[in-house]
Amino acid sequence: MSGGVISGLGKGITAASIGLLLKSRGIRSTNLKIDMYLNVDAGTIRPQEHGEVFVTDDGIETDQDIGHYERFLGTSLHRENYMTTGMVYKAVIDRERAFGYDGEDVEAIPHVTDEIIGRIEKAGEVNKAEVVVVELGGTVGEYQNGLFFEANRILKLRHPKDVVHIHVSYLPVIKSVGELKSKPTQQSVHVLNSMGIQQDFLIARSEQAIDRRRRERLALFCNMQDEDIIANPDMGNIYEVPLFMEEQQFSDKLIKKLGLRPRTTDLQKWRRFVGRLDKGKKEVKIAMVGKYFATGNYVLKDSYICVIEAIKHAGAFLGVSPVMEWINSNDKFELKGYDGVVVPQGWGKRGIEGKIAAVKYAREKKIPYLGLCFGMQMAVIEYARNVCGLSGANSSEVDPHTKYPVIHVMPEQKKYLEAHQYGGTIRLGSWPCKTVKGTRLRKIYGQEDISERHRHRYEVNNEFRELLEKKGMVISGVSPDGQLVEAIELPKDTHPFFVGTQYHPEYKSRPLDPRPIFVEFIKACSKKYTK
Repeated sequence: MSGGVISGLGKGITAASIGLLLKSRGIRSTNLKIDMYLNVDAGTIRPQEHGEVFVTDDGIETDQDIGHYERFLGTSLHRENYMTTGMVYKAVIDRERAFGYDGEDVEAIPHVTDEIIGRIEKAGEVNKAEVVVVELGGTVGEYQNGLFFEANRILKLRHPKDVVHIHVSYLPVIKSVGELKSKPTQQSVHVLNSMGIQQDFLIARSEQAIDRRRRERLALFCNMQDEDIIANPDMGNIYEVPLFMEEQQFSDKLIKKLGLRPRTTDLQKWRRFVGRLDKGKKEVKIAMVGKYFATGNYVLKDSYICVIEAIKHAGAFLGVSPVMEWINSNDKFELKGYDGVVVPQGWGKRGIEGKIAAVKYAREKKIPYLGLCFGMQMAVIEYARNVCGLSGANSSEVDPHTKYPVIHVMPEQKKYLEAHQYGGTIRLGSWPCKTVKGTRLRKIYGQEDISERHRHRYEVNNEFRELLEKKGMVISGVSPDGQLVEAIELPKDTHPFFVGTQYHPEYKSRPLDPRPIFVEFIKACSKKYTK
């Protein structure tokens, strides 16, 4: 699946929707995202640059679209479901250095393209899939994308009956004219065709559904049947997209072109979820206090997309409508009137005093609080300063010279920092956690042993654990050996909901299976709202 005209037009949601539709028809499918960057993975890319980094169970840092795939498919994916240019080049060069090409001249074609094709096939094998939905990042015609489109062409040449190409393109509306314009899409299709690829489907992204006139012109100038042009206009929420595509019998058309036979048709649970989303009678107002929202004059919600979606899932489950507002921790802000406060993940010292102020307000005013990774660390720092009396307490990441480093670098991480080895070296992937009996966390999960995904380099300093607990903070989750603090909370009799986790429960939240910690947080917010 390729894109045209502009980037960021929703290929990830479209690809995820296709995966869901295939699954609903009883066909085993998986999704693969290709990023055209020379980065080996997404771990070192700024959130404002590329959106939120998503982490899989097996510990690879990926593009946020892998998160969308997992949510729509309702399953966990693997490192084989993600590919970058850097990853491909590195594999080819490493193989050449190991004499893996038997002395051949190593060239872009066929060696790089074969590496790309091999990784696509590997994704299918690892996931035991009949169909792999491959999303090509960026847009057609970009110089850096050429080899991936060439791999696409070669794959189609080798397996003409097994490869279908879907082109997703944008049809803008010129306000002064007042109509959808199809020329930009026609041009992107012509560029695609010039690379030796004829699209089987054209998915028309636009603010409003395309009309018959535009459909006919696109079919004529893009060398297609108009029935293979699928409208994909802006919807009320992303989860409506597969349902709208299915109204156009898209899965039937796709399955026919793939030469497969559908086994079932089951979208009932998905329809029920969509019917509940944002339809709750109660609204809860939640402050998201982060520092990755601003990019120039714009607000970038994608920096925390997993947290946002996890809150939506919990709201739909409870019949509550969360209203999220984005608060930049670098600016002055007011939290009065909010039903809940979330401080999500982050790195570095910028904006931390704003986050700590948000924690203090939520703790003192007894507003439900959820701290995720960095948000848990900020809660520990705030408590150390204002309850334990450790003035100037901080994280060694923020202030290496602090007298009270209540958050410090994990011992095994020091060597990586000293060697400036940042990419892929932090604590990543799923790790076990033991919930402590009698805590809110144990009640939330209903079991002692849980597993959640991590992405961090710093942790609670064990030298301060005894003091924190003595002053009333509860260590409610620990690593199996008891050495790492995985979760903290305040007692139920002192605060309605105050929980922080070093792990990221948002990564595993699903539309049909919301993560329990978000469900309990929204419950707490809702109770406050009804008072």
